[in-house]
Amino acid sequence: MKGKMSEWAPLPLRLVLGISFIYHGYPKLFTVQGHQGFAGMLANMHVPASGLMSWLVAGVEVVGGAALIIGAVVAVASLLLLIDMLVALFKVHLAAGFSFMNIKGMGPQGPVFGMPGYEVNLLIIAGLLTLMLTGAGALSVGQMRGKR
Repeated sequence: MKGKMSEWAPLPLRLVLGISFIYHGYPKLFTVQGHQGFAGMLANMHVPASGLMSWLVAGVEVVGGAALIIGAVVAVASLLLLIDMLVALFKVHLAAGFSFMNIKGMGPQGPVFGMPGYEVNLLIIAGLLTLMLTGAGALSVGQMRGKR
């Protein structure tokens, strides 16, 4: 029984990570404001070929997220998304410290938040590494192809 149950363990991880990457990648890829904002942010961070990289990263997030959800090429998608998260961790979130909740002060409406720290990046990286090590598991294209 234990072996059968362990096949299901990657499923919630695939779904949550996949949905999250699509949620964050979609506006970068499919909205003018989201794409221009992301390309501008990359340019401000002195990322080489920021225009091209903004399309590439957004595509990796959307296509990689979809691949996780359906359980296809999970190791490759996880590796590309892991690289995405490492760049975000070191180029964006590291300076804000560990905690994802970075309260800068209090305003009239309540807490004022700054840039989130790298805590969530580490959680996502751990999830992606887990998928790379365990495979896609149950209800995945990878599993269905293996049964043929």
